[in-house]
Amino acid sequence: MTRNRAVWGVLLALVCTTPTTAAERWKSLFDGKTLRGWIPKIVGSPAGENARDTFIVKDGAITVSYAGYERFQNRFGHLFYKTPFKAYRLRLKYKVLEPPLPDTPGWARSNSGVMFHSQSPESMGLNQPFPVSVEFQILGADGPKPRPTGNLCTPGVSVTLNGAKQPVHCSDSSGPTIPNGTWVDLELEVSPKGVVTERIDGAVVHTYSDIALDPADPMAAADAKRLIEARGGKLPVTEGYIALQSEGHPIAFKDIEILVLK
Repeated sequence: MTRNRAVWGVLLALVCTTPTTAAERWKSLFDGKTLRGWIPKIVGSPAGENARDTFIVKDGAITVSYAGYERFQNRFGHLFYKTPFKAYRLRLKYKVLEPPLPDTPGWARSNSGVMFHSQSPESMGLNQPFPVSVEFQILGADGPKPRPTGNLCTPGVSVTLNGAKQPVHCSDSSGPTIPNGTWVDLELEVSPKGVVTERIDGAVVHTYSDIALDPADPMAAADAKRLIEARGGKLPVTEGYIALQSEGHPIAFKDIEILVLK
C-alpha cells in the first residue's frame, strides 16, 4: 500500500507540474509594443539603423512598412533578435499585407521569410542583401496560380534534404497557398541533433539537416567564403541568429515565442 501511494504521488506530481513547467519555458521575443531586443540591418545602412522606419510596431505586431519609401531600389532588410540560438522551437503568426512598392521585383511580391542559424547583423557587409543563413520562406498569393508557402531557401549554406545535398537555392514545400491578409501559424524546430522541421498551420512542410556554409552557393558564395575564413575553415553551422525579412512587400509578425531545447 505504501509503495502504491508513493507511485501515485509521483504520477500526480508529474500531471500537475509538467504543463506549467513547459509553459514557463516558452519565452516571448516581442513585447507587442516596441522593437526592444531587435536589431535592424538594411542595405546601405549599418546594423542598428532602422532606415526609413522600415520596421515598426502597429496593432501589436512587428510590421514591415514602406510608408517612408517612394521606391524599393533593392533595399532588402532584416530585423534580427539580439541573441543567437542553437536548439529550439520558434512559433509566430504572420500576415502578408498589401500593397508592394512599385519596383519590388516580381519574385519578391508577397514574399518574406524567417531567417535562422544566421550570421550576426554586425558581420554583414553594408550592401549585403541577405545574411548567410537558412530561410523559412513565406509566400503569399500572387495571382491565380498556386503558390505554396513554407519553401526552404539557403543563401550561403547547404543542407541535406531527402537524403542528399539540396540541389537548388530554393526547394518548394508541401504547404498551402494562403490568401494575403490571413494570419498564418508558422513553427520552426531545430533539434539538439540539428534536424530542422518546418510547420505551417500545424502541418509539416519540410524536414532537413546538416546545415553548413557553402562557398559554392550561387546566391551568396562571396559572403559564405568570408565567413568560412573568419571561422578558420569551419563549415558546419550549429547556431545563429533569427531574423525577420523585408523584401519589398509589407508583412506583419506577432506572438513571437521561443522554447529553448536542452
